[in-house]
Amino acid sequence: MLKDLRILIDMAIEEDDKDTVKEVERDLSALKSSIRDEELKMMLSEEVDSCNAIVTIHAGAGGTEAQDWTEMLLRMYLRWSERKEYTTGIIDFQPGDEAGVKSVTFTLEGEYAYGYAKAEAGIHRLVRISPFDTGRRRHTSFASVFVYPEINNDIIVEIDEKDLRIDTYRSTGAGGQHVNKTDSAVRITHVPSGIVVQCQNERSQHKNKAVAMKVLKSRLYEMRRQEEDEKLRAMDKSKKTIAFGSQIRSYILHPYRMVKDHRTDLEVGNVNRVLDGDIDDFIEAYLIG
Repeated sequence: MLKDLRILIDMAIEEDDKDTVKEVERDLSALKSSIRDEELKMMLSEEVDSCNAIVTIHAGAGGTEAQDWTEMLLRMYLRWSERKEYTTGIIDFQPGDEAGVKSVTFTLEGEYAYGYAKAEAGIHRLVRISPFDTGRRRHTSFASVFVYPEINNDIIVEIDEKDLRIDTYRSTGAGGQHVNKTDSAVRITHVPSGIVVQCQNERSQHKNKAVAMKVLKSRLYEMRRQEEDEKLRAMDKSKKTIAFGSQIRSYILHPYRMVKDHRTDLEVGNVNRVLDGDIDDFIEAYLIG
């Protein structure tokens, strides 16, 4: 195809055919994008990269500021999901005390959802003039993003029922009269690991428990996978891995405007575009770099 395009562009230039030149440029851009996609998929070779993803965002210290930042990140990822044509679903939502979100967990369903989303795991830092500070002072806020593969039936994760503590409670989010009047929400604690998962999005306790168990399996799988990565890192210090709890990206809104990824040094000046979900450049730079 590239050979054909080269011949076509030579002919178009010779005949001063501007329409054909534009057409070749469009085809060349599409070919470049296709090659880029295939290159990325070659990097997504782990067993779970093709799985759907479960994403959790937690507000860091800072009260309303951090909770508002968490809501901004949620919006960014939902907009990114729309761009990727992924299907999303909120599993658990803990609203902020005054504004924003304390914690939210949602699913991403689509081709290589986990493979791409895993690049976002870590701490995200926001620097801006606070809209909640009457003194108009600059604030720094943090939010943690965790990404887990949604385990399918081909991957077995064994869980002993004796290791589980299951509690029910009333939903705190918007879920209709039925949800708020019954103890339909479910919280599951895996005692040996200390992992706690919860779901309050479904109307029935049974469905919430099923979703929570799916999340628990995904988190246990990811925990065990990270333990294996730790062993490999001990043997190969240069191995690139996802480092939960590390500051991976800064979003600066004041005194200048820029988004910088600290792992790849990629910088983007159009902050609004990034916060509106255009984060593929950061993801691709991480995966290919």
